[in-house]
This record gives sequence, C-alpha cells and structure tokens, in this order.
Amino acid sequence: MDNITASEVAGLGVGALLLSATLAATKVDAFFSSSQRSSLEMCKRCGNLRRLACSNCKGTGSIREGGILGIKPVEGFFETFGDSESKVKQIACVKCQAKGYFSCPNCSQL
Repeated sequence: MDNITASEVAGLGVGALLLSATLAATKVDAFFSSSQRSSLEMCKRCGNLRRLACSNCKGTGSIREGGILGIKPVEGFFETFGDSESKVKQIACVKCQAKGYFSCPNCSQL
C-alpha cells in the first residue's frame, strides 16, 4: 500500500464515482420524469397512458422458456446473429395473461 500514487487514487475515485452514477441513473431518471409529470398535471406513474408495462415480460406478453431466470446465454448469443437453427421458445406471460400491461392503479381510481 506504500507504492500507491496520486494518479492511481484519483483513478479509483473517478471509477467509483462513475460506477455509482451508473447505478443511480435509473432512480434519478424516475425522479425527474415523475416531477415533470406532476408539473404537467399528468399521472405520476403512467403519464396518462392508463396502463403500465408488466414487470415480468417488459410489455411484450411473452417470456423465454427455460434456463436460469429464462436466460440461455449460448442460445441468446447465436440469436443475435440470426442463426435460424437456434430458436428460443416463447411462452405466454402468466403474470399479465399475455397482455403485456396492467391498468394503472392511480388512473383507475378516478
């Protein structure tokens, strides 16, 4: 620990700052979008769309079958290159009943 230079400490500090900013970016974005919606007198959760995307299928209505948490890294890798032999089976999302969305709880109370 005696041989650490000032530039290494600065690099570590900048790296830690960038990592924390990356991890906090989604929360900061959600805060700003919520405040903008409230200033425009819109629903804070959905922005007057009256529906929210399903958190399980991300609004698509289907999920991948099998694998750890539905992820098959080898098949997903070949799928990005358009390999026709590697087909991942899609099944209907049970949480949203294959609709991909739910009604907004804030707007449905109106």
